[in-house]
Amino acid sequence: MSPLKVTQTKSIIGALENHKRTVRALGLKRIRDSQIHRDTVQIRGMIHKVRHLVEVEEVDE
Repeated sequence: MSPLKVTQTKSIIGALENHKRTVRALGLKRIRDSQIHRDTVQIRGMIHKVRHLVEVEEVDE
């Protein structure tokens, strides 16, 4: 499985508290901030929870 590049596309102001914590746990701090994560079930679940705030793409290793 390819690593996933997760980019925050929208602000977390006004978002639910658990969504804010999930975005922070993904390592994102501001809009257009990106992090690369291994493609695991846990990361996929976190991304699914905040899919309206982030953008995901597969990257080559």
